Amino acid sequence: MRPARIAFIGQRGVPATIGGIEHHVEEIGSRLVERGHEVTVYARGNYTTNRAAEYRGMRVRYIPTAPTKHLEALVHSGLSTGAAMLPGADRADILHYHAIGPSVFTPLPRALTRRGVVLTIHGLDYDRDKWGIGARAALKSAGWISAHVPHATITVSQNLADFYLERYHRVAHYIANGVTPPVRREPRLIRERFGLEGGDYALFLGRLVPEKAPDLLLRAFRTVDTSSRLVIAGGSSFTDAYVHELEVLAARDPRVLLVGSVHGELLQELYTNAALFVLPSRLEGLALTLLEAASYRLPLVASDIPPNREVIGPDGPGGRLFASGDAQGLADALTATLGDLSAARGGARVLGDRVVAEYDWDAATASTEDVYEQVLSRSRGRSAR
Repeated sequence: MRPARIAFIGQRGVPATIGGIEHHVEEIGSRLVERGHEVTVYARGNYTTNRAAEYRGMRVRYIPTAPTKHLEALVHSGLSTGAAMLPGADRADILHYHAIGPSVFTPLPRALTRRGVVLTIHGLDYDRDKWGIGARAALKSAGWISAHVPHATITVSQNLADFYLERYHRVAHYIANGVTPPVRREPRLIRERFGLEGGDYALFLGRLVPEKAPDLLLRAFRTVDTSSRLVIAGGSSFTDAYVHELEVLAARDPRVLLVGSVHGELLQELYTNAALFVLPSRLEGLALTLLEAASYRLPLVASDIPPNREVIGPDGPGGRLFASGDAQGLADALTATLGDLSAARGGARVLGDRVVAEYDWDAATASTEDVYEQVLSRSRGRSAR
């Protein structure tokens, strides 16, 4: 494929912190740069105080937004679309949107330009609990746009691709997320800050939002007879009231630690030294945290939603599944894993080896580049005619 100018729109920005979309953009975008493409990532003006103009070879363009739950992504995506469509340094050959909400702006470049329009679906955003009736209806309308307007729609899980085919009769490109090699670290920071020695805690990592169900985990863990601790790492996403509820629940169990958002060495230490990783989500696209935990060969306990089943496969030692929303089932899965960690770790090594082989960022980048080439070939063909 000839070098192209690619604009990423819809993410918060780079470098990635805890957001799955941001990690996806960082890993795919940096590899596209290595393949000779020019990549511009449109970052929200409030994403970081360290405004680097370039990151891992990608140009970073900061665009202002309205810092509210309903308008932040929408305003930023609209202004970013305008910047990417204008002549000059920002002019893009491919406008690549991420998530359903930002897709409402895809009709503009599709109708007004001959540039390629691509959209990656990371999950069914209208099912997220934070949205009210009006916002959910608007996102469902955006769901129709996401299937019919872009030149190409990509999904990060097979389950999402199947959904788009069944619901919208749209053949989507299934390109799974990847996983980077784990960086293992001795328990230095977690010992100093939290009194953890390694192997003595279960780990939850993710945004503290209702659809990820950390409240279910807290209720289930209270019934588990174990001296192990539970570490919940993550921060609010316009969900301060919900986070307060979690704090109240956590205060009832002295084994629970709420450690806030974690990055860098601290995150690597938490992954390296956990006894197991737990993901009780009711809704996911394809959880990067689950892939990362598997790459560290951690035993996994996860809800049985389809994206989690894609990663874990059949229930067994090293990869336990429970019925989504079932607190007793979650408690039983935690008890079974903690009760025989030797068997769980053996199963986790096999599962982790498969995940690392199957979920590869280089392969995902190559597949994304193939989609770009198909889109640009069709666009150039129409232009010539």
